[in-house]
Order: sequence, then structure tokens, then C-alpha cells
Amino acid sequence: MGPGLRAYTREPWLDHDTLAWREAPAKSLDDSIVRPVHGPFSADGGLKLVQGNLGRAMLKTSAVPEERYVIEAPVAVFDSQGAVEQAFVAGELERDVGVVVRFQGPRANGMPELHRLMTPLGVLQDKGYRVALVTDGRMSGSSGKVPAAIHVSPECLAGGPLVKLRDGDIVRLDALAGQLEALVAEADWNERTLAQADLSGNAHGWGRELFSLFRQYARTAEEGGSALL
Repeated sequence: MGPGLRAYTREPWLDHDTLAWREAPAKSLDDSIVRPVHGPFSADGGLKLVQGNLGRAMLKTSAVPEERYVIEAPVAVFDSQGAVEQAFVAGELERDVGVVVRFQGPRANGMPELHRLMTPLGVLQDKGYRVALVTDGRMSGSSGKVPAAIHVSPECLAGGPLVKLRDGDIVRLDALAGQLEALVAEADWNERTLAQADLSGNAHGWGRELFSLFRQYARTAEEGGSALL
């Protein structure tokens, strides 16, 4: 389209049999689809930075009901997406819960998509439970209506604080105050050992060996996960 963004304000049309361009309407033809700057869908763009003693994360608020901007609940800690699904099927998550999925960052396993979690968590939320997700993994815009603190940095394999969480700890996720906190006594928190995970399955098979160097030297998710080479 050439330099700059000006060309994108024009629209194509057929002048008889010839492709031509004309200026697009100056005002939106449907405010339910395209909103003006002075009346946006959301004043903050639908994203919030949340941070605290669990690290820094992004929270997509654009589809989350405002009454769920603040979630405070005991956590259930998992080291894989599949383990969460198994716990859901077994009925172990039928309560107010903060689901924590660790060791999903660039260094751990290349940061795979975790969108499968939204279906079971959405079911729990629809049942009336207070539900949230906290993970050092990623979602490509699929977090939807469930409050989800994603891309937590530093990731667990780089010593991120999520490795200190234990089942039953109370976590507060607050999109209004920008808070991501484990409500654990500071002395107890500082004395906790760092949890370990068996990541051997991430290193072999399906060509994973080719990418071991990239995982080893990956930057944090908030830096783009690019390799330090």
C-alpha cells in the first residue's frame, strides 16, 4: 500500500470495469462496529497490566464482565494443560478457584497455546463460581469471559514466583488496581522452596531436539520470547 497508513483510509470500488479508490466515510456508518475516538468501546483498549509478588502479566478485559474484574480465591496448581482438564472432568474444580498453570513459558516448552482451558473454566464460571486463570503460558486472544493473567513474567523456569505457589494459597487478581498477588505472609513466602517440574517430555520427539538451544536462551514473554543468541 506504500508508505504510511493514509492509504488504509480509502476504499476500493468499481468504476464501470475499472478498479478505483475513493475516500472512506468520515463518520462510522454503524457505531456498534466502528466507534469514534471520543466514544470508544473501552477507554483502556481492553488490556490491563497486573503485577505484584507473582510477577507481571497481561489481562484481557475486553470480554470480561466488570463484576469479575476482581477475583480472590484459593488456587489449584498444575504443571500442564492436560492436568487441568483431568481435574475438571473429575469434579475437583467445582468451587471458587484460581487455576494456576506453570512451566508454560518460552524456556519451558516454547510457550504453547492454552486456549483449551477456556471451555472448562467457562463452564465453572457459568455455574456461578468465582474463577480465574494465572499462567506463564499464552493465549492468542482466546481468554474470553474468564479473567486470565497470562504471559506471567518471569516464567517459572527462569525462577518466576509462580513456582512458590501451593494448592490452597489465596491469590488476588484485580484488574482495577492492576494487582496480581499471592496473599501469603511475607516471611512464609520468602522461605518457600522453588517447585520443580519434569520437563523431559518437552525435549525429545517431533523435532523438539532442534529447538533446545532456543528454549535455553529465550527471553521473557514480555520481551517477545526471542532467543538471546
